[in-house]
Amino acid sequence: MKDIFGFVGAFLTTLSFVPQAWLVLRTGKTEGISLAMYALFTVGVAAWLVYGVLENALPVIIANAITLVLAALILAIKTRAVLQARSSVQGAAEETSAPIAS
Repeated sequence: MKDIFGFVGAFLTTLSFVPQAWLVLRTGKTEGISLAMYALFTVGVAAWLVYGVLENALPVIIANAITLVLAALILAIKTRAVLQARSSVQGAAEETSAPIAS
């Protein structure tokens, strides 16, 4: 009986994450997402997955395995966007700070 509650909870929380993941994967837009939050979230989900494996808790394993894949994809997209933004800002700064020719 307790596994039924576990599966229902796991299904609903994982399902609630899918629309955000789908939007980011479809559009690639991550402007409203915090890199630090997603990094911490992804590590937390990985920890829950390890816990589920150690406890042999199938609802925890399934939910967190699915969520970990989606969160890791979003984290990778967000990280790439942040790095691209930093490199374009750095490139623009280098162009505007060129020495004056004499």
